[in-house]
Amino acid sequence: MDETNLRLLELFFEVQRGLPRQGPGSNESTAKALALCSQLPDNPAVLDIGCGPGMQTIVLAKTLSANVIAIDNCQEYLDELRQRVEESSLSDRVEIQNADMANLGFPHATFDLIWCEGAAYIIGVREALKAWRPILRDQGYLAFTELVWLDKQPPTEVAEYFGQEYPPMTSVPANKQAIRENGYQTVGDFTLPDSDWWNDYYAPLEAKFPALKRKYERLGSESRKNWYSRVPVALAKKPVQKMALAPMPRSD
Repeated sequence: MDETNLRLLELFFEVQRGLPRQGPGSNESTAKALALCSQLPDNPAVLDIGCGPGMQTIVLAKTLSANVIAIDNCQEYLDELRQRVEESSLSDRVEIQNADMANLGFPHATFDLIWCEGAAYIIGVREALKAWRPILRDQGYLAFTELVWLDKQPPTEVAEYFGQEYPPMTSVPANKQAIRENGYQTVGDFTLPDSDWWNDYYAPLEAKFPALKRKYERLGSESRKNWYSRVPVALAKKPVQKMALAPMPRSD
């Protein structure tokens, strides 16, 4: 990684640090999606991939009374999650691991539920569906959120921005096709409400901007110009995210 990209990565973590979530979502939407997983066994084995600071991890552990393995490759987020787990008295039910979502290394058919809020894009939805299927048990569930186009003709500025920032972004039907082609069946999906973007993500993120702007205006660095000018575009020009649930068909 060159010096410019390394600096941008450092700035990214500075902007994101301390937020309740690292992307859109809410406890209510996590619970809503979890309710669609209607045939989970008692005491299911759960894997939360790309858990970040883990708001949804806590909901999963509390609601299911299950053992949850939560993974992320950012130790700072895992440290935040560990604090939340301890504050919630869930240390006996949540195992925290620093791991790569593309190379998990779990045995075949380990989990009844795989959860991934806003992180499957890192390796790509199709790649995630393929990579995670072997570790999911028959009749298990995979739940994930993903940026999608809900408008076939989005505004030009929005289309150009996401065409550069996230070229693989596609539609709900295209994601459902990917689900089918990778051996799953969709049992439910819904659009996250605007409040899921603002309450625990955009609003606290936006509240940090004045102090960050003052800091980097004083520094006057080119990195500040490159970074700060880009962030408000993402705030103002959001598409909507989708939650899809896909249980594996029986093998018989």
